[in-house]
Amino acid sequence: MLTAYLTSVADSTDSADLDSLLRRIAVGEQAALGMLYDQLSHGMYVYALSLLKDRNDAQDALQDSILAVVRGASSYRARGKAKAWIYTIVHNRCMQSLREHKRTYTSLDEVELPDDSAEATEARLLLSTCLKQLSEEESRIVILHAVSGFRHREIAAMLELPLPTVLSKYNRALKKLRTILEG
Repeated sequence: MLTAYLTSVADSTDSADLDSLLRRIAVGEQAALGMLYDQLSHGMYVYALSLLKDRNDAQDALQDSILAVVRGASSYRARGKAKAWIYTIVHNRCMQSLREHKRTYTSLDEVELPDDSAEATEARLLLSTCLKQLSEEESRIVILHAVSGFRHREIAAMLELPLPTVLSKYNRALKKLRTILEG
């Protein structure tokens, strides 16, 4: 149930579509910005929340990141990695915010999921409880992959970790989650 829910939440935006949207944003097309926001804002917010641990700071980071995407769209070179480029902007904005507030990472307190149905509420509670059992890095990798839909290679680039490390931590986290859910 939880896996199916997370799969339905993950962004399914194609890299070519994002490259196209960024080109259109670069020439000032407002509709393209709205489409990009609709497609990625939730995942961007969840990622920012996982780093900053504060809803208001995460919302600020999301808005700052969107502005940075608009400002940087003309310098983006389409290589099929638009999503990684955008999430790197979110990551950098969050790191800047943490430096400004002189805060460090703490454990993940909550993850927001978009649906308010009873099933989603149950999934949200279960996910939150399970993620607290993981290390911070493991929970971040799971969120980036399962909720935001990133590939492991993109996560490795974003977190500046070797791909085998990301794969290992992801698999270890899944084993822990499986043990928790079965126990």
